[in-house]
Amino acid sequence: MVGLILPAPMSRLQRLAGRVALAIALMLAAATTAQADKRVALVLGVSNYQSVARLANPDSDAAAISDVFKRMGFDIVELRRDLGVIEMRRAVRDFAAVAADSDMAVVYYAGHGIEVNGANFLIPADARLQSDFDVEDEAVPLDRILQAINPAKRLRLVILDACRDNPFAERMTRSVATRSMGRGLAKIEPATADTLIAFAAKAGAVAGDGDGAHSPFATALLNHLATPGLDLRLTLGRVRDEVLKSTGRRQEPFVYGSLGGDTVALVPPVAPPIDPNAGARRDYELAAQAGTKQAWLSFLAVHATGIYANFAHAALDKLEAAEKISENADAVQRQAEQQVRQKSDDFRKQIEEQAARETERATQQISEQARRDLEKERQRIAEQAKRELDDARRQVAEARRQAEDAALQVRR
Repeated sequence: MVGLILPAPMSRLQRLAGRVALAIALMLAAATTAQADKRVALVLGVSNYQSVARLANPDSDAAAISDVFKRMGFDIVELRRDLGVIEMRRAVRDFAAVAADSDMAVVYYAGHGIEVNGANFLIPADARLQSDFDVEDEAVPLDRILQAINPAKRLRLVILDACRDNPFAERMTRSVATRSMGRGLAKIEPATADTLIAFAAKAGAVAGDGDGAHSPFATALLNHLATPGLDLRLTLGRVRDEVLKSTGRRQEPFVYGSLGGDTVALVPPVAPPIDPNAGARRDYELAAQAGTKQAWLSFLAVHATGIYANFAHAALDKLEAAEKISENADAVQRQAEQQVRQKSDDFRKQIEEQAARETERATQQISEQARRDLEKERQRIAEQAKRELDDARRQVAEARRQAEDAALQVRR
């Protein structure tokens, strides 16, 4: 907005607009790239085992996870439940063709899994596993799953909610005395980069099926998998924390494998909506910083309509109202100052007139007193002259009498 008033700030506004446009372009490009990725998922769940007790949650867990992948916008989501060994092997084979040209390939499995001699196997619904020798024929090795998703370009992810107690352990005979069979699943280090394998419980530990609608691990996955833009490592970290909390720290999910330094999110970040008023808002903020009538007039010259134009008109009305109030206040002040000067002049005149009257009265009083004093002095002088005259007369009379007495004596 300042650029509409002065040339120098205009270049600053242009640079700011350029940076914002570049940021939006990069964000849109990143979102377009993420959306262009081909993401595929195979979801397997086995609840209805034919030779051992039924598991309560895998089928519902698989259905819920499948729905999440679909909501996440995966290009292909294949849900298969309660498959026998042949069907499961075929499902994995068919998915390998789907994953061949994918960017992200994910396999989720809920059901029984066992570890035999350090290798992990997924147990189909029709497995009987009367001996450890039967495992290779009646189960699907985890390595086959990893081979199926190996062609994916950016991410290969296997999620196993299969670390439950092995229900076949007590009935299975050992064909080779040295062949081991442990609790849960065995630790695995993927041979291919950008591959993660998430266990419901760490290697050698057992995961619970749960008492609710879903297992603790599936529940946490449902809560966090679809978080837009969240790196997969953070997603699985949040899953781990939630499972630890919900199971009283009895079950700790674990992740094997590694990813590179780039953010890998199953769901692309949500690009913020483009604000059509962004330019007007920036100019409005600059005009508000200036806060002058000229700034608002310049803003309205460029943005004559819209919500920010309404705001600018309101701000301009406030400024004009303030100017009128200021003008009225100035007029009242001038009138008050004039009245003060007039009263001051009137008071000064009154003081001067009062002083003149007092001076005149004082002068009159002085003159009257002087006249009285002169009259008294005249009277005193007259009386003294009269006394002296009377004395002179008495002296003359006395001298005359003495002269007459002296004449009489002479005649005698």
